[in-house]
Amino acid sequence: MKSKNKFQSNEKVILKATGETLTINKFSYVPNMKRYSYTCLEHPSTFFFEEEMRQIK
Repeated sequence: MKSKNKFQSNEKVILKATGETLTINKFSYVPNMKRYSYTCLEHPSTFFFEEEMRQIK
């Protein structure tokens, strides 16, 4: 099981599906799915999982 989330609050990431740059607002661990979900400033009512995003290089 993963013990630490991949992204931190206020970190900029790229959404893989669209290539859009997002800013992480907050994150939370989803125990029954055993992974982290993230909300972004640009889309506050939508959440994303780690595998849907990548770091900006």
